[in-house]
Amino acid sequence: MLLALPVMLWWGYKEMQSQFVRPQAILVLGGSTSKLEREKFTTDLARQNPHLPIWITGGSPPTITKKVFKKAGIDPKRLHLDYRAQNTVENFTTLVDDLEQKGIKSVYLVTSDYHMRRARVIGKIVLGSRGINIKPVAVPSRTSPEPIEKSIRDGVRAIVWIATGYTGSEEFQADN
Repeated sequence: MLLALPVMLWWGYKEMQSQFVRPQAILVLGGSTSKLEREKFTTDLARQNPHLPIWITGGSPPTITKKVFKKAGIDPKRLHLDYRAQNTVENFTTLVDDLEQKGIKSVYLVTSDYHMRRARVIGKIVLGSRGINIKPVAVPSRTSPEPIEKSIRDGVRAIVWIATGYTGSEEFQADN
């Protein structure tokens, strides 16, 4: 219990901090369905925040993604497409250095509502390790939330990555 208190205080502090820091970028986790829900949802957020760059990790092929944003009137120069990630943990670990190098300290995190709990856990650990806050923006769906075990498993993987640089992706390829 004594160890849990500092962790809970730190987590609470980071949660409060994320509410007051204005995001400097939009980070979209790829992986929506063929209907491109995440990308289409992000076009509305991008129009509301016309000065923010948009980082998309994984997801639809570049030509399709660019087409969605162009159709919505979003300048393609704002898009930073990255396809290195093979899973949710890598969505964060492959981009964290790029975001840090650009001086980004806070991002809107866009993913489906059923996936948000796991994305928040990983994001708070990986991005938080570099002082980057997240402000979650969930894409509505009709899908039940993922089991909490996935959040715990990938939270541990994120901590291992911070300590070792290893994501464990080989072991978890099939269970994204």
